[in-house]
Amino acid sequence: MALSLSRKLFNYSGNARRIAINLQQSQRNKTTTPINLGIMFVPQQEAWVVERMGRFSRILNPGLNFLIPILDEVKYVQSLKEIAIDVPKQSAITSDNVTLSIDGVLYLRILNAYDASYGVEDPEFAITQLAQTTMRSELGKMSLDKIFREREALNISIVESINKAAEAWGIVCLRYEIRDIKLPSRIHEAMQMQVEAERRKRAVVLESEGIREADINVAEGKRQSRILASEAEKQEEINKAEGKAQALVAMAQARAQGLKVVSEQLNKAAGNQAASLLIAENYVQAFGNIAKHGNTLILPANAADVSSVVAQAMSTYKTISADQSRLTTDTTELEAEDKHISEKQATDFTHIEAETPEIQTKPSA
Repeated sequence: MALSLSRKLFNYSGNARRIAINLQQSQRNKTTTPINLGIMFVPQQEAWVVERMGRFSRILNPGLNFLIPILDEVKYVQSLKEIAIDVPKQSAITSDNVTLSIDGVLYLRILNAYDASYGVEDPEFAITQLAQTTMRSELGKMSLDKIFREREALNISIVESINKAAEAWGIVCLRYEIRDIKLPSRIHEAMQMQVEAERRKRAVVLESEGIREADINVAEGKRQSRILASEAEKQEEINKAEGKAQALVAMAQARAQGLKVVSEQLNKAAGNQAASLLIAENYVQAFGNIAKHGNTLILPANAADVSSVVAQAMSTYKTISADQSRLTTDTTELEAEDKHISEKQATDFTHIEAETPEIQTKPSA
């Protein structure tokens, strides 16, 4: 009941609005013509059409004008200003069979007062009816979606169609503006659902693109971290290898230096006693640590006889030293013999060179 009451009130308000528009147009059309007093003052932006004895005579321009009383009569008063006309609401069917209600505002101007006075009976009513029929025709050529997308193009096409027909009336349509478009409730709900579905689709697409970008960024970060970790591990291994190499070199140099010092000390007096003492200390220390790494022990028969072990070690050292000294002596002798042979060969070569010129000079003598 409340819904039917609201619809009735809406219809009553629409009818009242139409009546008010018609009254305004009728008042505008029923402007009284001035009485001929012989001297006439025409306002600016108005054109007065004068008839003499019922026949068109001339059009009075703004300012001072003189007429013949009784014979001349101001028949029409045309305003040359831009006029806004309210086009009543009407129903139209689009190309996709959707019924809609549409109204607008028409802006026009009279260019030729003679054609506007004698070309049509009521210029404003005629142009309003022409605007309604033209608008209905243009809407029938377009779909509903195209009407909302190309509203400006629709206004331009309506203006062009009106100007083609209104040219004979001395009227030009400056512009037409669609004021309101009302759709059936079901169509409106369907369009609203379509808009919501489109927005949900965009939201899902944007969310999926965000997830994809996030996954790409995470994968790229993991890749970069693995590359950096592998490079760090590689550099660490290189540093360890270089450290080990340098340590081995240092240990070898230290070992060589220690052996050099030991050899120098062994060649000195009491060097054998020092070597015997060192061997005895290492022997005792070795027997002290021999039982720390296992339960099975292999001992020599004379493990308690330290002196015999020391004597055996020293005899081995002396044997090696004697062999080394013998090898050194042999090397020295070989070097001396090679030197003697080289000197002898050089002397023989010198004698041969000295005898060669004497042999070459004998035949010439």
